[in-house]
Amino acid sequence: MNLSSLVVPLLLALTAAYGLGKRVDVYAALTRGAQEGLAVLLRIVPALVGLLTAVSMLRASGAMECLSTLCAPVLDLLGIPPETAPLMLVRPVSGSGALAVGSELMAAHGPDSYIGRTAAVMLGSTETTFYTVAVYFGAAGIENGKRIIPAALIADLVGFVMAAVTVRWFFS
Repeated sequence: MNLSSLVVPLLLALTAAYGLGKRVDVYAALTRGAQEGLAVLLRIVPALVGLLTAVSMLRASGAMECLSTLCAPVLDLLGIPPETAPLMLVRPVSGSGALAVGSELMAAHGPDSYIGRTAAVMLGSTETTFYTVAVYFGAAGIENGKRIIPAALIADLVGFVMAAVTVRWFFS
């Protein structure tokens, strides 16, 4: 057993000891926190189920491939490999879906190819915008995010473009 495997148990034990030292009912605080966590979960689950269902439907219907084909000329102009279009379409919605698309790209083109490297940098430099908004807005009870979504999607687009530029700059 190494030291790193003891970090979390030690952190939990020290937190409980600190709470006991401050005369806090640690068990009641833990159960109250768990109850609040479940309430947040119940508020955000419908949005998450909807997002994941939409991504699955887009991929299964072939709409993702059609959108990718339509985006290819614009991506060429921006210097982004058109093969990464499915990744760019999925990433704002689903992290696991984007990871699957990135894995497919790397399997097809190789992890050290321009496309594979660009996909990897895209995965690391962008966010699952809709997922994040659904989770955090749902947890905070925010209902009006009409300005945040466009700003976040623009940030994602900048991240995608800069990923391609950076990979080309460092590996060309």
